[in-house]
Amino acid sequence: MASRIEDYAMIGDGRTAALVSRDGSIDWLCLPRFDADPCCAALLGTQRHGYWRIAPYSAATVQRRYLGETLVLATEFTGAEGAVRVTDCMPVGTDQRIVVRRVTGLDGTLRMRCELALRFDFGLLPPRMRRHDDALVAIAGPDLVAVRAPIALEPDNDGVMTAAFDVAAGQELTFVMSYGPSHHAPPGAIDADKAIRDTLAFWNGWARQFRRETPWRDAVMRSLVTLKALSYHPTGGIVAAATTSLPEMPGGELNWDYRYCWLRDASFTLSALLNAGYHEEAVAWRDWMLRAIAAAPDRMRIMYRVDGSRRINEWQVGWLPGYDDAAPVRSVDASLVTRLRR
Repeated sequence: MASRIEDYAMIGDGRTAALVSRDGSIDWLCLPRFDADPCCAALLGTQRHGYWRIAPYSAATVQRRYLGETLVLATEFTGAEGAVRVTDCMPVGTDQRIVVRRVTGLDGTLRMRCELALRFDFGLLPPRMRRHDDALVAIAGPDLVAVRAPIALEPDNDGVMTAAFDVAAGQELTFVMSYGPSHHAPPGAIDADKAIRDTLAFWNGWARQFRRETPWRDAVMRSLVTLKALSYHPTGGIVAAATTSLPEMPGGELNWDYRYCWLRDASFTLSALLNAGYHEEAVAWRDWMLRAIAAAPDRMRIMYRVDGSRRINEWQVGWLPGYDDAAPVRSVDASLVTRLRR
């Protein structure tokens, strides 16, 4: 079962986003875009629908925070034998979709575990796994995910790639997941140190543009960073949320797919950004909207894809039980998804 909604934190790169639970599990991740199929969909089902957990082997207390005014997430686990920090981020400003997870020993020695279960097509399709040089590569249809880990991941009886490892004070282990099209060679290794530094610099630099006087800066800035993360940087489109089918009320059926540019929701987002002094995002969204509407404003739709596409046909993902059994899970017509693989 998924964690409570309030126990998830979002990381993102301006093209897609992941939700990380307090127990160190990525339970939602769509690649390569907000509106693509998820490869981790445990949020709307169970672990067999895809997740990636890095967490202590035994019980531990949890504290977490974002580093500065950024979307770089730091989760600290303290157990009986030691403490570690897991730093999660999605690097900004690269054509690759990447998730970096760094484990840093803070005190003593703590036994950790890594569990990786990628499941494509909304949790239905397990990938074919193979080794390629220094990477573990998962392939499913048009999708390829390369995982570089400092320890060997081996499949258990359920096909979950797992490993147990000890982390001592001062030790660092970095896990990197990269996405690419399956008909290309796997993405190459990255400089994880630089990726984390550049991501921190991007978000902190963007946050420094906010100069309004307010006694609630922390809360206001956290909201603004989240709204910025929901903008699709290549086109200026703004999605209403990073997820689909989270119910409006527990057990309800009003479970809509908000991973698209709903004009109503985008207008609220723009109002908040403009009031905070962020004008570039408004210009980018205006240009996106003019492209999407084209020369037929009388045929304007209430929602579009992040690239401005108009055709959005809803379907129900019958094999997913939904968050806390709130069904149905909704998405768009699967025949349109192949256009998104760029």
